[in-house]
Amino acid sequence: MIRLATEADIARLVTMRWDFTIEGDPAKGEASFLEFEEECTTFLKDALTNNRWFIWVAEKEGRIVSHTYTELVHKVPRPGRVTHPFLFMTNVYTSPEVRNEGIGSQLLQSIHQWIKDNQFEFAIVWPSDEAVPFYKRNGYQRCAEPLEFLSGKANE
Repeated sequence: MIRLATEADIARLVTMRWDFTIEGDPAKGEASFLEFEEECTTFLKDALTNNRWFIWVAEKEGRIVSHTYTELVHKVPRPGRVTHPFLFMTNVYTSPEVRNEGIGSQLLQSIHQWIKDNQFEFAIVWPSDEAVPFYKRNGYQRCAEPLEFLSGKANE
């Protein structure tokens, strides 16, 4: 079952976000889970009500096993055309015990249909090197790299 997350899902989403981060960088497991839980819970409560973030979940046997966070980005209008928002996708994660069962691809297919139904212009994601084949199998392609300015805070 694929659906949008609700407030009842917050505890599971917090745990999955922690697991996702620790899986990619075990040293981050030394951080305080309680501090993270408080910050992440606050973020999720706001995200689930602000109509900017849409958190998609996939359930198997009544348990959330995969999720994707999508943020709707509104563009500045342009003369001569209707301006549609685009989607920034992040924090795509599937629990290790159900990987390679097609759940992540089903989740993306649902999001792709939602993008088409709502006439969003495009979706972007910055995948890890390991995730590139997954996205390519699901219709994503490389595009010109954006420019970025790093404030120095990102590496602290």
